[in-house]
Amino acid sequence: MMPAAFDIAAIGAGLSFAAALDELSTALDESGSVVVSAPPGTGKTTLVPPLLASRSTGRVIVTQPRRVAARAAARRLAQLDGSPLGTRVGFTVRGERSAGPQTRVEFVTAGVLLRRMIDDPGLDGVDAVILDEVHERALETDLLIGLLSEVRELRDDLVVVAMSATLDAARIAAVLGAGDRPAPVVDHDVPAFPLTERWAPSATPRLDERGVTRGFLDHVARTTTSAALDLRRENPDADVLVFAPGAREVSEVARRIRDTSDAFDVRELHGQIPAAEQDAVIRGRSPNDRPRIIVTTSLAESSLTVPGVRLVVDSCLSRHPQRDATRGMTGLVTTAASRSSCVQRAGRATRQGPGVVIRCVDERSYAAAPARPAPEIAVTDLANAALLLACWGAPGGAGLRMIDPLPADNLADALSVLRSLGAIDHEGRATAEGRALARVPADPRLARALRDGSPVVGSRLAAEVVAVLGGDLRIAEADVAHALITLRGGRTQDARRWRDDANRLERMVRPTPDARSGLDGVGFVIALAFPERIAHRVERTAEGATFLLASGTRAGVRGPLGAVEWLAVADVARASARAAAGSGAIIRSAAVLTEAQMERAANHLMTDRVEAEFTAGRVQARRERRVGAILRSSSPVRASAQEGRDAVRRAIRREGLDMFTWSDSAAALRCRLGLLRRELGAPWPDVSDAGLLDALDEWLAPELDVLAGGTPAGRISLTSALRRLLPWPDAARLDELAPERLEVPTGSRIRIDYPDPADATARPVVAVKLQECFGWAETPRLVDGRVPVLFHLLSPAGRPLAVTDDLASFWSGPYGQVRAEMRGRYPRHPWPEDPWVAVPTKHTKNRSAR
Repeated sequence: MMPAAFDIAAIGAGLSFAAALDELSTALDESGSVVVSAPPGTGKTTLVPPLLASRSTGRVIVTQPRRVAARAAARRLAQLDGSPLGTRVGFTVRGERSAGPQTRVEFVTAGVLLRRMIDDPGLDGVDAVILDEVHERALETDLLIGLLSEVRELRDDLVVVAMSATLDAARIAAVLGAGDRPAPVVDHDVPAFPLTERWAPSATPRLDERGVTRGFLDHVARTTTSAALDLRRENPDADVLVFAPGAREVSEVARRIRDTSDAFDVRELHGQIPAAEQDAVIRGRSPNDRPRIIVTTSLAESSLTVPGVRLVVDSCLSRHPQRDATRGMTGLVTTAASRSSCVQRAGRATRQGPGVVIRCVDERSYAAAPARPAPEIAVTDLANAALLLACWGAPGGAGLRMIDPLPADNLADALSVLRSLGAIDHEGRATAEGRALARVPADPRLARALRDGSPVVGSRLAAEVVAVLGGDLRIAEADVAHALITLRGGRTQDARRWRDDANRLERMVRPTPDARSGLDGVGFVIALAFPERIAHRVERTAEGATFLLASGTRAGVRGPLGAVEWLAVADVARASARAAAGSGAIIRSAAVLTEAQMERAANHLMTDRVEAEFTAGRVQARRERRVGAILRSSSPVRASAQEGRDAVRRAIRREGLDMFTWSDSAAALRCRLGLLRRELGAPWPDVSDAGLLDALDEWLAPELDVLAGGTPAGRISLTSALRRLLPWPDAARLDELAPERLEVPTGSRIRIDYPDPADATARPVVAVKLQECFGWAETPRLVDGRVPVLFHLLSPAGRPLAVTDDLASFWSGPYGQVRAEMRGRYPRHPWPEDPWVAVPTKHTKNRSAR
């Protein structure tokens, strides 16, 4: 039987997007993929799903970037449809599901759909997928676009619609289209009510090394209260929406407003409050209720519509994940919100009439903010995404049509993590272990800790720890074990949600009893997930302690954890030195770890080897036991011959060839070989610094042993060492091609000064007295006639008179001027008018006559 159709006319009453439904239907008739662009509050999230359901018999899946948005959208559509939630309209989010076999429209988070597709790549029973809020560029939504584009190549009946308030429609359409033909774009716009912009910069900086300053939170609260009172006098039915970067700041601003005035119903809206409270905020208020001030995170920026708002107060701050490639960690950072995000926030004030936005910055700071937020795919940890792609059969996203490819450096780090977990093979394909990890709704490292930790500490404790680490929970004083104690006895929404998550995770592993009572295994579970973050205390401070992580990062912690020797760190973030006990990073969640637990969890990071160094002319060695970068013990030992040679090699490469004393003969031989290499190439050796350092074992091997034995570097003969590089049989022509000396007409053998091997243009030079070259017409050439000698012709006192590589031209021209200037200065030496017939001499005229 054909399921009953949605009454779209009734559902769309009063929603402006109803006017775009005919255009959307036409686009769907022409293409199986469509891009929809419409402002928030126009009704696209409410109207497009039932329209697609009316065109098919299967299920319509609608993704949202956040759980609260998925629940709210489902409740709204079910209410307009007049059906109980969970029947025709339902939702599924992490830890909560209200849907059944008769559900026609199901709202889900993007992560839920991703994991479904791993088990059901063809999406059996699904006729359409709607990707909402694509402009937020959430990582999971980006991945879905790539996967769904591939599914549509096999299922041309599957409809895919991408929707957003503000998006690069042409770019998305090109990705969702078929072949070179982009998907059609339905662009719905409505005239905006007037928006008044005001600026309220704070005298206190917004951010310092600890995050958002208290002074700025005071400023936001004062600005909100004052503006809300003014608004109440003008429009008693209007509400106020305040944007803060995170849940902590939301609570702080809300508390300050409550302390200042009881004229308003102050509400909080973020992902950590109970679902019932979230829904109450979104439903609005009755006419007799007090005006509301709703303090929210970016949750209300675009994916939720909060009714009744006519004033927005914007901190112009946002919190988002950011990867620190240097330290190999990803954490939430607070920065200036992008201008596009601020525009979205301000638009919440003009949904129902003219509105006002007050930005708590000056216009210059606002203009300096980034134009739009960075896509999450570019800044966050990719381990989970890489595992899902490997399970899909597209390692690294190869072959998928995606908006942006996965960044190469971040992807390489993620693949390294997955290989260490045994989740992928050497070709990047998912292993059986990897597929098992992907089914756990957690980061692959946490999934591994759950599976491997359960047999050791018990399935319940392992699940509880993973639920804490995977949830968006505050960890007081960074102590995960203490947080568990609080949650176990708590009745808050956080505690209930954590308990539900732990129950679900526990069902995913084989039940095992707790290995012991208490919380002794908390650190072990964390260490299984993040062995590279095992940390050893290196310094106590007045505020806490500094720890060295196995990865090499130094991080600080405050409170009781600073008194222990070993920590298993779950979360570490960048911070200034002052905020992190002088370390440059701060530990945000961790647990005590015993040395035995450390050895078991990080066995693959443990090394026991001799480290030898060549310093002050001697090889010194120590046996070092390490856990990654953490030094556990060090004791002096005698280095082996090989260890000594290796130490000398490292020292030479570190300090360079200048650590040796180059004799005149060694330096001359090196320069001769350098010229031959320059002019003839191989097989003549590369004697540049880089070439000699790369070939240490070819020419300096015996000397390495001598140096390792204690012989000073200054006593090493480099001439004989360099001769080992001579190529045979070509070496027999060394003196012919590049002789040490050149015989001049007087019979003198003058040393040739060869250029430095690093000089690509200089020529060999012979410095000789001018009188010794009388009558010499042809300039000598070296290297089989390739390189003319450059003569520096000297005065009787050895001072340069001329430089030439053409003796014949010199005697015929410049010599006359030299003779005129020099014959009076050096009258005892010959300066013949005709140098061609003069006898070469190295003596004075009188001595030559005798």
